[in-house]
Amino acid sequence: MAVKPQISGNFLLIIAFIIGLFLSSCHVARYVYWNFADINDTEKFPVRVIKKSTNSTPFQRSYKLSEPKFNASFQESDTSSTFTEFLSNHKTVAFLILRNDSLVYEHYFQGFSRASVLPSFSIAKSFVSALVGIAIAEGKIGSIDQPVTDFIPEMRDTGFRKVTIRNLLEMRSGIKFKESYGSPFAEMPKFYYGLNLKKYTLSLKTVTEPGLEYSYQSANTQILAMILERATGKSLAEYMEEKIWMPMGTAYPASWSFDSNKNRETKAFCCINGTAEDFARFGQLFLNKGLVGNDTVVPVNWVNESLTIRNDSHDSQGYPYTFHWRVTEDGDYFAKGVLGQYIYVCPAKRIVIVRFGKKSTDLVWARFFKNLIATL
Repeated sequence: MAVKPQISGNFLLIIAFIIGLFLSSCHVARYVYWNFADINDTEKFPVRVIKKSTNSTPFQRSYKLSEPKFNASFQESDTSSTFTEFLSNHKTVAFLILRNDSLVYEHYFQGFSRASVLPSFSIAKSFVSALVGIAIAEGKIGSIDQPVTDFIPEMRDTGFRKVTIRNLLEMRSGIKFKESYGSPFAEMPKFYYGLNLKKYTLSLKTVTEPGLEYSYQSANTQILAMILERATGKSLAEYMEEKIWMPMGTAYPASWSFDSNKNRETKAFCCINGTAEDFARFGQLFLNKGLVGNDTVVPVNWVNESLTIRNDSHDSQGYPYTFHWRVTEDGDYFAKGVLGQYIYVCPAKRIVIVRFGKKSTDLVWARFFKNLIATL
């Protein structure tokens, strides 16, 4: 009879110590251990807490939340028999539909619930854009045509004298940065897993003239965050809490991840963590032209300017890219994060859709939302 080898407690402690040392040493080790971003990334990094509203305003809920009828046009050759089954089959963990400010559909999957904290990934970029508009309205930033070096003089010698806030918002800055997780030695894994984000950001260089061409690069948003913090004198999380999260009437606290306890640089390009319901409030905020009730949270001129197509910038799926938002030719717009995290807004029908998932699958979710809205 075979005898199972016994693993001593001391051995396990040694292994745990080695893993801890490994993860705290450099971004390459963290990349190898954690690999690609996933739904549990809310727990991987240290965070600053963002307080919920002191006057939370619940969404009105329809007397009976109804499931949309499943339509084969949502996705060709799909074997799902119901709408909810379809969402489950496509690795969704939260799906909400609001119409005319009321919640008409709400469903959670795989043990997630209304109170579950979810990683937004690049949806965070749209929040940063809104904060830029607020800072301009407050006079803390003069205009979007100010150069980066007005706020970050350390970047004068790295080619940023001509790069403006507008260039960063439009992802047309001309910086050298590869938005890929394919190698642990590329820039993106260093930004996501690294322990000294400020150092990495200040070492960036430009390779082409700003304004000439679109290239989606998270580093643009990180530079915007540095500008905001220097212009306002507050951490990005503090400014967001004060200017957006609390005024929106949020029901739950949120958090914003940062690089390390030593450096505490906010991961602005990716890492707001919150509930699906509160992310829906952000879509509702833009649908209502920056207003919560009669109070202006985001200036209406900034909402309009943020969503205006003004050049040939298009994302990898062909959607026009504006000030950290994607828009459609007929006026819809959306914020998007990896794994298929979405806040999608249809002004014509006053609909907001929020989808969060463990995976994007092969679905073009923006097209799915468009097909769904046509049936509502």
